[in-house]
Amino acid sequence: MKLSEIIKREYAQRVGVRRPYIIAEAGVNHEGSMDTAFRLIDEAKAGGADGIKFQTYRADSIASKDSPAYWDTSKEPTESQYLLFKKYDNFWKDEFEKLKNRCVENNIEFFSTPFDLDSAKFLNELMEVFKISSSDITNRPFIEQIADFNKPILLSTGASNKNEIDEALSWIRPGKVTTSLMHCVLNYPTRDEDANLNMITDLKNCYPDNVIGYSDHTLPGDMHILEIATLLGAEILEKHFTHDKKLPGNDHYHAMDKSDLAQLRLRLGRLKLLGGSSSKACLESEAPARQHARRSLVARTQILAGTTIKDEHLTWKRPASGISPREIKDVIGQVAKVDICEDELLLWAMIQ
Repeated sequence: MKLSEIIKREYAQRVGVRRPYIIAEAGVNHEGSMDTAFRLIDEAKAGGADGIKFQTYRADSIASKDSPAYWDTSKEPTESQYLLFKKYDNFWKDEFEKLKNRCVENNIEFFSTPFDLDSAKFLNELMEVFKISSSDITNRPFIEQIADFNKPILLSTGASNKNEIDEALSWIRPGKVTTSLMHCVLNYPTRDEDANLNMITDLKNCYPDNVIGYSDHTLPGDMHILEIATLLGAEILEKHFTHDKKLPGNDHYHAMDKSDLAQLRLRLGRLKLLGGSSSKACLESEAPARQHARRSLVARTQILAGTTIKDEHLTWKRPASGISPREIKDVIGQVAKVDICEDELLLWAMIQ
């Protein structure tokens, strides 16, 4: 299923555990190399991602020259946002068209987060869904311009409060542009104690008309955090993706690789299997247990024919092939038609 179709799901279609849509967030982990970018696409597909997302910007339009770092500088020593963005802003329209074509060849959806209107305009021709980063959740003119493309939007909510989410949604023209809200913590990396996955539940409760997802920045580890996010209701999962977690740089060390992704896909498939039906009912496989583990009314002592049955005559034992204990009020006061032995299951044919 395409991401645009998932974002447009009605509430009734979002009940129960589903295998979420997985986005491999390549960002700028290509580091300006088309060969590396192609490799990221190939490995994301091989690992089981449904889509791969890049980032599109020019350093001059995203950050002033004195914008400070807000990441772990022991992992990424660049101390200016402008200088970091300048390293990797050489991909533009031609390059992203090539990436789109590579994605088509691999049957994986292509996305890229625009950080300015110029990039958004040419990306509009290449993708069906726009992503607005947490950093732009208060950027009214940009959000309104993205909404004007009239395509579904993924809105990340990192470092935001509910009033800011409400405000951003009001700029997106509710009812005309479908929006998915992504729980996100804007820390690179995010400590486990800061992940706050319960906020997924809060978003689901506060915004029942919006599909809720989770954009993860924790260290990959065993990837169980994404399984938990799924159980809490995230229908879209996004995590940074790399071909080599040992590479230096801001987005490699907290990213997943192809092996992590494949493990996640396998586990999420089992979660879907375990989730099963969202409508409580007895299963066909439970029929033997229903018959043999439930109880019947049983004679506590011998009951002679003609005896009016009283509460002290009865107990309840397995199996359920006799009169159910739920009928005890209808049995008390009836008269035994035949002798009923001690420990014998009562049947309706025995009483009148």
